[in-house]
Amino acid sequence: MLASHRRVRPVLARLMAAIASTMLATVGGGCRSLPDPAATEVAVDRPNIVFIMADDLGPGELGAYGQRWIRTPEIDRLAAQGMRFTAHSSGSPVCAPSRAVLLTGRGSPHAIIRDNREVGGWGPDEPEGQMPLPEGTDTIARRLQAVGYATAAIGKWGLGGPGSTGMPDRQGFDFFYGYLCQRVAHNLWPTHLWRNGAREELAGNTWGNLVGETYAHDRMIEEALGFIDAHRDRPFFLYLPLHIPHLALQVPQEEIDAYAALPEDGPYDGSRGYLPHPTPRRAYAGMVTRLDRDIGRLMRRLDEHGLTGRTLVVFTSDNGPTFDVGGADSDFFDSAEGRRGRKGSVFEGGLRVPLIVRWPGRIPAGTSSDAVTAFRDWMPTLCDLAGVPGPELPPNVGGLSLRPVLLQEGEMAPRPFLAWEFPGYGAQQAVRMGRWKGIRRTMRQGVMNIELHDLQADPAESRDVAAEHPEIVAEIERIMRQERTPSPEFPMPGLDIPAVAPPAG
Repeated sequence: MLASHRRVRPVLARLMAAIASTMLATVGGGCRSLPDPAATEVAVDRPNIVFIMADDLGPGELGAYGQRWIRTPEIDRLAAQGMRFTAHSSGSPVCAPSRAVLLTGRGSPHAIIRDNREVGGWGPDEPEGQMPLPEGTDTIARRLQAVGYATAAIGKWGLGGPGSTGMPDRQGFDFFYGYLCQRVAHNLWPTHLWRNGAREELAGNTWGNLVGETYAHDRMIEEALGFIDAHRDRPFFLYLPLHIPHLALQVPQEEIDAYAALPEDGPYDGSRGYLPHPTPRRAYAGMVTRLDRDIGRLMRRLDEHGLTGRTLVVFTSDNGPTFDVGGADSDFFDSAEGRRGRKGSVFEGGLRVPLIVRWPGRIPAGTSSDAVTAFRDWMPTLCDLAGVPGPELPPNVGGLSLRPVLLQEGEMAPRPFLAWEFPGYGAQQAVRMGRWKGIRRTMRQGVMNIELHDLQADPAESRDVAAEHPEIVAEIERIMRQERTPSPEFPMPGLDIPAVAPPAG
């Protein structure tokens, strides 16, 4: 069973350096009850919510988690002002399904979308988008919108293309600006972005360009600042799934020049996917620093409007750091903090992500938590903190509120396990039960055995101890087979048995 009692330890934070742990303190208290579900009036104590999600950013790429090459002073300051989590996992090891888990609160074995499913192709005239969320999907935005929150999604969507049921305005968002399609987001100087349902051309950019005139990230940050300005007098939910540092390696030259002293290992020629770059490490570091700079701009805008104490800020990433293609060098930057696996893998390196949460006066500053948490927890957590009803799902399907940990009000509700199901990259499953992590991979090749890792003794998942603990393996096998919702869109080999037609007559 995953432990329900967690400890929060104060830490010292330094700008552009790691935050070091110093002492331990026990969480105490209890969780507040939710209001009447019929209530729709916006209470004055409901926080604004700014949820920032980077793209393919490993925890080790931030100074607050020990990074020594890449400068992230603004995110480090955010950690010093709030709580840093050290055992937070994404919804999936790739983009679209992780976003689906986040917005719906349903873990990947029960999720609607469990892999990246393309609607069109890679050419400039192909249809855009990925498999859409169905009409009427229960999302965080829909629940907050129903009680008076202004809601916006600005960044990379990936849950439905133009005109589909998955469009943000059909999933609880009043406003959207950014990339609807993940494929288009492989260029940070794209020909266009989307404003709600209207295509907006970007000046000076051409299809497949290495450098352009209009940097998409900058446009999205301006839209986010404008949303804060326009809604400073009412509760708002600003969801920012920003697309940095997802490849390709593209950033304005001033960010690259700032890393002139960073050692390189030669240019990237574009032979392993994505666009080429002459100084890939400097470009990657510059992208992360550009993201960091603009997070600082957002925090200062909250300050200017007197909203800092009324705003919950969450910073995380959609999955672990990318594997070393497209010029990325996750090994050099120690992006996964020594963990096994990268994006696309259910090992910890593909699932473990940074998490920093700030709410001045409510969340103790300069603290760190080792609570085992995951993306599915954000639906109930945000609903809980905003005082609106959360999804009524059993803990094996959905998430748990992190309120007791964040506000030091008591213990999290018990949760027997966390499970992931990912049909991509050969088909994989993972289950975590306390210190134990069971993994089944390459299921499409008929491999159904489970390897077992002791995350407490072996955080790098380097030693399979399945033969030493058959009873643990048996329980994980039961969970993998039974605690899931079969999906006709995303079948899992060896688990989904086709229905047998009744005999004729």
